[in-house]
Amino acid sequence: MIAEIRAGIRDSWAVALGLIPLGLAFGLLLTQMGFAWWWAPIFSLLIYAGSMEFLALNLVTAGVGPVSAAVTGFMVNFRHIFYGLTFPRDLVRGGAGRAYSTYALTDESYAIASARRPRSGVQVLTIQAFCQSMWVLPGVVGALVGEVIPAGIQGMEFALVALFVVLAWETFRNSRDLSLVLIAGGLAVLVGLVAPASLLMIALSAYFLLLLGRHLSPALDRALEWRI
Repeated sequence: MIAEIRAGIRDSWAVALGLIPLGLAFGLLLTQMGFAWWWAPIFSLLIYAGSMEFLALNLVTAGVGPVSAAVTGFMVNFRHIFYGLTFPRDLVRGGAGRAYSTYALTDESYAIASARRPRSGVQVLTIQAFCQSMWVLPGVVGALVGEVIPAGIQGMEFALVALFVVLAWETFRNSRDLSLVLIAGGLAVLVGLVAPASLLMIALSAYFLLLLGRHLSPALDRALEWRI
């Protein structure tokens, strides 16, 4: 088991360390928006979804209702449905372990498992737990620092955008399917022109339906695929 834990940390340490500045940025942004520092671990443990945590801060401060927040959360994180199709959760033994693995499935843990296929459930759980610790702990540190620095720091929210740019680029380098990039960009531009107030919801919904169609119809997937 010790060897499997070491293997999990070895496979994930580079990605996990990359979560530290993002967690620090989230903690700083949280306190800058008026939350007490102890909300950082609550957000990170109950939600544990980087993009949704940043978005949740805005949803809470804007007074968005629970139904709208739930729909928004689903659309932002619907990609996890596709992650679950190939993530090696079957290696994990026991109901508690599988429940945690489902809860802790993130972009980072999925990317690690895809690049370096884990050999055991212990290795899978180590990857996920290590990544989560590198998100939760820096978030608490960032929130505590945010309590003592002046308010009004700008740019913290861009840390999430930067992370997704890097993840998107690394994913594209692996798939080389230019159609995904062009379709996503085209939908964003089209919806931005037609219904800019609902850009995120409509564009994500349309892209979700398209990905679902490509998954269910191999012929459609082959027709749209454009690898370079």
